[in-house]
Amino acid sequence: MSSPARFDRGHTDDLMTFLTASPSPYHAVANAAERLEKAGFRQLSESDAWDSGTGGRYVLRGGALIAWYVPEGAAAHTPFRIIGAHTDSPNLRVKPVPDTGSQGWRQVAVEIYGGTLLNTWLDRDLGLAGRLSLRDGTDRLVNVDRPLLRVPQLAVHLDRSVNSDGLKLDKQRHMQPIWGLGEAREGDLIAFLEEEEGLPQGSVAGWDLMVHSIEPPAYLGRDRELLAGPRMDNLLSVHAGVAALAAVCASDKLEHIPVLAAFDHEENGSQSDTGADGPLLGNVLERSVFSRGGSYEDKARAFAGTICLSSDTGHAVHPNYAERHDPSHHPRANGGPILKVNVNQRYATDGSGRAVFAAACERAGVPWQTFVSNNSMPCGTTIGPITAARHGIQTVDIGVAILSMHSARELCGSDDPFLLANALLSFLEG
Repeated sequence: MSSPARFDRGHTDDLMTFLTASPSPYHAVANAAERLEKAGFRQLSESDAWDSGTGGRYVLRGGALIAWYVPEGAAAHTPFRIIGAHTDSPNLRVKPVPDTGSQGWRQVAVEIYGGTLLNTWLDRDLGLAGRLSLRDGTDRLVNVDRPLLRVPQLAVHLDRSVNSDGLKLDKQRHMQPIWGLGEAREGDLIAFLEEEEGLPQGSVAGWDLMVHSIEPPAYLGRDRELLAGPRMDNLLSVHAGVAALAAVCASDKLEHIPVLAAFDHEENGSQSDTGADGPLLGNVLERSVFSRGGSYEDKARAFAGTICLSSDTGHAVHPNYAERHDPSHHPRANGGPILKVNVNQRYATDGSGRAVFAAACERAGVPWQTFVSNNSMPCGTTIGPITAARHGIQTVDIGVAILSMHSARELCGSDDPFLLANALLSFLEG
């Protein structure tokens, strides 16, 4: 097998570009698809018949993308090697009736999406992005990437206890951003977006819109050894997965079919037609088997030999709250990707999965770490256990250790993104 190009600091530079260009799941999958197209992949429609040819293909549905590469000589029962990730991040999302206001301030009505750190959205210059659904049945991506909205915090003079008793935010009353002065007018926000996009007035019939911080990603620290930016949970993994999948196509011999599964709606439970708990991945894998002349038996054999690395961010040890972490497991920035373990199946990793991940890292020359929660703290979860249970495939939960998870702006080591990408590439090579 030839050795595909490995990733270095340039990968982290490119991650910054990807984060800036992907303020919503819809933008993220569009940008991922564009990169895969340049690597020779082609889009398939779910409503068309699929052929049995080799090469790279992908399917887009909403904010989700499934991409795979069929090497020469792949049999119908050839197993898959899957990188799983998610495209959504906690944020503020526009309500169906968006135009509101109070006391002479024009505001946009928003709903809280996922487990957001609410205070991180205060006093930031915010843009607006997402998907517009038009009356002609088409969709249009929109990105107002300039100061448009702001959620203002109450001045300390009017809340003298804020620094002693802590900030208390009501999700309904305190999180509605302002975007101007005057009385709220029905239809104003959508009319503004139609004008922004050069669309005829009244052409928008539906929308999936969300706010984003317009501050770009940046290297941080004296030696630029840290990276601060938005949506690293979990576009960092999506970006690494796209890079690894595009690179593995240069391999002379693959004994598996490499797959990238980037799902939406992980932050609110994955139960949607584009989430990991929906049928999308299973349908695509089955159709791939059947399009190559396979039977149910071939599909069962392929799934039995399949392995998934579910890649999502995890918690780096926090210097100000070290007691919140397990005393024996302190993942550090730039220490390499983390293996996430929880015996109660909040993560899907077991001993054999650990061996698979360790071998991939060893082949790539990548250091790795282990994360397990403090027994006294609740453990989060990912798409890993869902993928394992829904499809009956071996799944291993991994990721990159970060600080400020679910903040509007998160922090990781600047080496960790390319260390993860190298581990994922090694895994896909098999």
